[in-house]
Amino acid sequence: MRRSLCQVTLTLLGLFLAGTTYEARQPQASSQDAAAGQDRSQRLYPSLQRPPGDPERIARGQAVYGISCRACHGADLRGGDLGGPNLLRSQVVLKDDQGDLVGPVIRDGQSSADGDGMPPQSLSEEDIGAVVEFIRDVLGTASRQGGPPPGDEVALDILVGDATAGQTYFAATCASCHSPTGDLQDIGARISEPQELQNTWVRGTAAGGGERPPVRVTVTEASGERVEGELERLNDFLVVLTEDDGRHRSFRRRGDTPLVELDDPMAVHRELLPLYSDTDIHNVTAYLVTLQ
Repeated sequence: MRRSLCQVTLTLLGLFLAGTTYEARQPQASSQDAAAGQDRSQRLYPSLQRPPGDPERIARGQAVYGISCRACHGADLRGGDLGGPNLLRSQVVLKDDQGDLVGPVIRDGQSSADGDGMPPQSLSEEDIGAVVEFIRDVLGTASRQGGPPPGDEVALDILVGDATAGQTYFAATCASCHSPTGDLQDIGARISEPQELQNTWVRGTAAGGGERPPVRVTVTEASGERVEGELERLNDFLVVLTEDDGRHRSFRRRGDTPLVELDDPMAVHRELLPLYSDTDIHNVTAYLVTLQ
């Protein structure tokens, strides 16, 4: 599966992990350390020091994070425009070991005392594990509590594509659902910042984040009874939904019983995500900018 630098810049909704202050006891520097000029950054968080992860898996996690988490938690994990907490200070993240705490929150969501929270994320177990690996890799670079990853922010040049080629790609791949004279009319003027425009069309939701359209599910039991509603949770053992009248229903799964059918408006965007190349993304973005 091919991932790229521009894909790393993409955003989607996601991850509202509870962010609370991590009160680490920082060891005092010894005179020997000072004399030797040793870097104490790795000494500040000994519990976070782990062997380096798989670079390819970290890159995959960074790409998925950029799509599903960045809008809420920010590019540097310190909180984003949609109000998600600082992951570098979250007790859930700091106490996590191999995804045992973070993974379930990504998969199942999490409520909070103020009524807000994080909805479940429609990610594969492989992508969830990759996101966890990426977060852990960033934490491993921490030089101070709540500090950003080291290094200067990289400014990406978004408008480097061929608008004509982008129009051709759009007509072949996107025109069955979207129209430059319909839902995307004037999108280049409505979203004037190129990176936000790129993030928006790949994400497939409204500018600035928007709400992810709900996934509908139909459950057909062995008796033939059909129950429909908005999907709340789905795994190999359980499916939970909310019917249109607000009633919650759950069904135990045993193999293909009951039959579960999903109607997910975002499915096509997720299916296309691993197929986009750098060229495709830049070209389509360059084309959409022209829709003024």
